[in-house]
Amino acid sequence: MSESDRKIWSAVLTHLRENKPALCRKWFEDIEPLGIQGGAMDLCAKQTAHRDYLTGKCVDAFNDAFQHITGHLVSVRFLGPDDLVAAAPKAKAAKKAIGASAAATISTQPQDSAPANTNGTTGAVTTTGPKRPVTMSHSSKRTGDDLSLNADYTFESFVQGPNNRLAHAAAMSICDKPGQSYNPLFVWGKSGLGKTHLLQAICQRILETTPGATILYISCEGFITRFLEAVHLGQMDSFRHKFRDVDVLVVDDIHFLTNRERTQEEFFHTFNDLHLAQKQIILSSDREPNEIPGLEERLVSRFAAGLVAPIDPPDYETRIEIVRNKAQMRGANLPNEVAAFIASRIDSDVRALEGAITRIQVQASTDHQKIDLALAREALGATPIKQPAPGAGITIQAIVDAVTAHFNVTLAALQSKRRQRSIAEPRQVCMFLAREYTRFSLEEIGGYFGGRDHTTVLHAVRAITKRRETDENLAAAVDHIQRQLNGDI
Repeated sequence: MSESDRKIWSAVLTHLRENKPALCRKWFEDIEPLGIQGGAMDLCAKQTAHRDYLTGKCVDAFNDAFQHITGHLVSVRFLGPDDLVAAAPKAKAAKKAIGASAAATISTQPQDSAPANTNGTTGAVTTTGPKRPVTMSHSSKRTGDDLSLNADYTFESFVQGPNNRLAHAAAMSICDKPGQSYNPLFVWGKSGLGKTHLLQAICQRILETTPGATILYISCEGFITRFLEAVHLGQMDSFRHKFRDVDVLVVDDIHFLTNRERTQEEFFHTFNDLHLAQKQIILSSDREPNEIPGLEERLVSRFAAGLVAPIDPPDYETRIEIVRNKAQMRGANLPNEVAAFIASRIDSDVRALEGAITRIQVQASTDHQKIDLALAREALGATPIKQPAPGAGITIQAIVDAVTAHFNVTLAALQSKRRQRSIAEPRQVCMFLAREYTRFSLEEIGGYFGGRDHTTVLHAVRAITKRRETDENLAAAVDHIQRQLNGDI
């Protein structure tokens, strides 16, 4: 890649990160620009799933970025590792012309004006020279027509915690020996906890280790629709070939089979054929097999015959790690206190955590500011908390003095084992403020307040953070103590 191309590509990435932070991923840096042909920039992703993500979500953003940076009407074409059949000789003269023009545009030309092309007109760029013959592969050859694989959903980006340890271990084992261990694997849990992530991670890992594997990844609704269409068109042979001649069948949200007798009958036989052939079956649901209403007993027994692995809501520490992981994947520089704040504020599901990161990124981009705790609070609608000035030297003793005076309790009471609300609440406020204003570790804070462990401190931080939103008296008390600590009163 020429130096001018490098400058263009670097400028495009910078533009995207500044203006479309929610779309950006860290692996964008691995995209290989192949050059401009016929007014189109070919960009090659290292993985098919990356190409699918770019094609599905990023075309307009990349087109706008290239046009903004070059001043030319340049469109993008995304390729995967299997799409480039043969590389014809590049049109060097045309590339140099557009590269030099675009490089000059970056440094000298106002971004809202369009330069003239070689024909003296504005708008589209014309290039000459032979084109690369390109053919697009279809993800349906590997993963079915209904659900494509998400480039974000890999084992590397899956955060393991106490809530999903069994499901994660089983998934890893399946990748090593599909059809031989844990068959079927039935993963269940509420929406947004990572079931789909884990299923797609399995698919992507198997495709990496066994490129020739035939994997059909489909939603239960997709299975139902295909079955009804096949019955209507008299194409059951084709339907059965599609679903039974595979190495791995992955069905998301299998609970939608409820009360569908004919579809359950067909799935029963599909399941049996695959299982007898030692082909891997992976299912997900929002509840355990025996809790799915209207599901035939013979299916319940088969679903439960393998491994039934729950995924529970993540605990506070796991949520912090999830936030850090998601932010890193998006290329967002998220301070530790912001990750902790998001994790303490949102405990529902992983999608909500992702949404919080997106809102914070957009807020930072809109305000042209770095991400910090104050910005995160504003983005998520939290009550602003005035932080102490650098070097203010707020000590844990100052916090204890302010809290004990406000709540009329003693330090000895806070450090005792007593759990009455009149003691527990100010103790939690102390822990919350100590975490907020000092650099003591969770263990040190817990140890100071009666030898408690770090999980007690985490619980206190989360409890006070949430209660301030609904308990006006507590919110007023904490705000008053903070103003006192900050020297405002």
